[in-house]
This record gives sequence, structure tokens and C-alpha cells, in this order.
Amino acid sequence: MGDAKHVHVIGTGTIGEPLIGLLADFREQLGINVVSFHKRTPLTTEVAKVRSMMDRGALLCTDEAAIPKFEDQGLKVSWETEEAIDRADVVIDCTPSGVGHENKNKYYERFTHNTKGFIAQGSEFGFGKMYARGINDEALDPKEDKFVHVVSCNTHNISVLLKSLGFPNNNPENLLEAKFVMMRRASDTSQDGDFLPAPKVGKHDDPRFGTHHARDAWHIFQTLGYDLNLYSSAVKLNTQYMHALWFNMRLKEKITLPQVMQRLKDNRRIATTEKTSANQIYSFGRDHGHYGRILSQTVVPVKSLSVVGDNEIVGFAFTPQDGNPLLSTVAVACWYLDPNDISARLDCLKPYLFHEI
Repeated sequence: MGDAKHVHVIGTGTIGEPLIGLLADFREQLGINVVSFHKRTPLTTEVAKVRSMMDRGALLCTDEAAIPKFEDQGLKVSWETEEAIDRADVVIDCTPSGVGHENKNKYYERFTHNTKGFIAQGSEFGFGKMYARGINDEALDPKEDKFVHVVSCNTHNISVLLKSLGFPNNNPENLLEAKFVMMRRASDTSQDGDFLPAPKVGKHDDPRFGTHHARDAWHIFQTLGYDLNLYSSAVKLNTQYMHALWFNMRLKEKITLPQVMQRLKDNRRIATTEKTSANQIYSFGRDHGHYGRILSQTVVPVKSLSVVGDNEIVGFAFTPQDGNPLLSTVAVACWYLDPNDISARLDCLKPYLFHEI
């Protein structure tokens, strides 16, 4: 590892590909010198995708046995797997669920002497300290947190709603309880599998939290010393557009609907909208986002909001899937490289943090 600030991404799927593109497109503004990525399998159907990432300035890496196959496709390989990890200042794991833990045991723990940090995505509970941008930044400790787990897109959504509506003044005792129903899309628009012919409800397999969504949100705020009363349920819907959630927050304080609206407007990571259709919001992201991604933490349709009695907030919110973890991942990668002036370096992404959709 030399003086160059090097970020290495493992995986080129629905999170990995836009992350690689984002890091490569904005590497100068983010203070990054080298962006590389690992792709395991040389598929002929993905030559164009790999070449596009390389044209943006990202360097291809793979396992030693796969190098000749990539080169036969006209794709130059810069480093093999372990050399790329060893060279990198920051390694970001975007592999499918569970593989991140395998890679941690197989590779990452052997390179903690010179790599500044390792980041895992989504459903990698236990990989490291859980993190979401704007929620628990102050909990990160450069002396302790070699491994950071950027939570899922739905956990980002829950967390930002809790912080902005439940206790915007960092007083968690104001939140008496919060319940969420996660309405998850069946698959990404880029995926052919996982077709779902009808809605399918999930299990309440956690006796305290219901599903892992509330559990993960609890752990995010636990890094700040908060102990929140949360519960979630989940249902998977036969759509490929966006996740959505219904929320109910009961507060200690009295609140009005105009005050709810003001709290949403005060948080620059929240987008509000007059739209009520996932189709329209998804289309906005496709047309105006980076790689089609909205980087805001959540999108709240204002027509869905209501105050029941004088202390209970009810409403819906759409999850910018992949987008909110992308922002958090870039933020923590920048933090590993240099913990100072992160906000200034992230200014280049503000055009994709929409406050209104």
C-alpha cells in the first residue's frame, strides 16, 4: 500500500456496480486516487458492464485462475484478489448476504495491519459496528472500528424517520414506541429471478423486535446508548419498483401535522413528495439519480401523513433501495481515508440528495 488513497470494491451486483461508478466518477472530489473492483466470474453477458466501469477509471481485479479468461474477453486485469486487498486502504464488500462474513474470515482479518477499514453491506449482521450516515456518525471510533456494517436500505429508512420525527433534539425518551410494516419489493429490476405471483407475509422470528428491520434499527441507536421500543413486520409484494413502509410513532410530547411537516423539511436527507405512486418516484430516480439512484434516506409522500389524537404520527414512506446505503458507504470510506471535512468532500453528491420529488 503506497501513498495513493485506494478504495477496493468486491462485487458488481445491484449495489456494487453503482458504487464503483460513483466512486470512479467523483474520486477527485472525494479525495480518492485509485478505485478498483473485484469480479469473480468472466461472464460474456457482463463484458459491457465491466468495460463501462473500467472506462470510468476503475481497475479490474479477479482470482488468479480467472485472469486468462478475462483477458480473452479483452479486459485487462490489474491485480489478483489478495494483492488488491493488500494494496487497498479501504475494502468494501458488496457480495450477496453471508459472503461478507466468509470473506472476513478468509481474507480481511489477515490484512488489518495495513488496510484502514473494511465495510460490508446490508444483511451482514455482526460484521462490525452498524452505521448509517447522519444517524450515528459520532459513534465511529477510528481506534476500534476496523470493520463497519452499513445497514440495509430499509433500516436506513426506519432510522431517519425515528431520528427526525421521534426525537429530533436527541431526546430518545420522547419516543414511547414505534411500529413499522415493511412492504418489500420482490426483486430488483435488473434481476430475472425471485418472481413473486402474490404478496407473501414474513415471519415474526424475533420475540422482541418482530423482524430484523426493527432489530437492526435498535442496534444503530444502541451505538449512541439509546434503548428504543421498536417492532416491525414484513410482507413481500409482487413488484420490482420500490420498498415501502407504514409507520406509527407514539410520542411523549404533543405534536401537530404542521410540526411533523416541519421536522421532515428540517432534515436534508429526507425527500418529501406530492406523489403517492412508487412508479412515479422510481421513475424520478431513474431520470435524475446517479445510476438511477436517489441518495436520500427516505421519500415521504406528504398526503399519507396523519396525527392521531395529539401524539401519534402515522404515515407511509418509500425506500430509495441501494441509494441510501450507497451514500453511507461512501461516507464511511471517506472517514477511513481522512476523518476530517467529510461533509465537504460529500458535497459533490448533493445533486442526488433530493429534498423534493
